[in-house]
Amino acid sequence: MNRRDFQSEIKELNLSFLMLAQQMLRDDRETAMFRLGVDAELADLIVALSGPRLIKMASCQMLLPAFRFDDAVVAGLLAGDGRDPASASLHAAIIAAGKPATGLRKGGSNEKQKPAEGG
Repeated sequence: MNRRDFQSEIKELNLSFLMLAQQMLRDDRETAMFRLGVDAELADLIVALSGPRLIKMASCQMLLPAFRFDDAVVAGLLAGDGRDPASASLHAAIIAAGKPATGLRKGGSNEKQKPAEGG
């Protein structure tokens, strides 16, 4: 069985994504944060990446861009499924806007840290 590695394609995609994300965040931070699905902490990290750190991050073995949805309904809407294909992507955007932004959390969790009690 011959299996493709895809490492060079992943690096190229990651680098393009990070460069676009930096440009978007520098041009219009709030809109970019919404479109990228990131919170302020992650936006700050992306904007602050130097060229060498950007390339190092792009070279990881996983895709950095991620789908903002985790269900088939949103995927179908983005693909134009539904009674009104013209408004399906708008409906998908509304659903995606209701999902929390991704950020950096301790332990890699996507859940918000609860404040310490009693103080």
